[in-house]
Amino acid sequence: MKASTAWTVLLIAGLFEVAWAIGLKYTDGFSRFWPSVGTLLAMLVSVVLLGMAMKSLPVGTSYAVWVGVGAVGTAILGIVLFNESSDIGRLLSLGLIVAGIVGLKLSSPG
Repeated sequence: MKASTAWTVLLIAGLFEVAWAIGLKYTDGFSRFWPSVGTLLAMLVSVVLLGMAMKSLPVGTSYAVWVGVGAVGTAILGIVLFNESSDIGRLLSLGLIVAGIVGLKLSSPG
């Protein structure tokens, strides 16, 4: 897989991580069947895509970007869907994570 394709796969893996993290909220401790099924499927897809991206990208970079995309996306959806705090400190911290993701991309081959 070309590095540019691997980065796209990695981004999609991160989006599926956001899906399963938010899905956990809707499973009610895995007591609700369909939200639990969707969450488990999103987990599986996320990890499989991460593994595919790691064939072409460094493991440390891949994992850090996957976690970063998941953390930022989940925090943003937490603000939007669950009325979680959006104070300046939290938003600046999320911006630092995004800066780290961009930095990793810019300093990686491909």
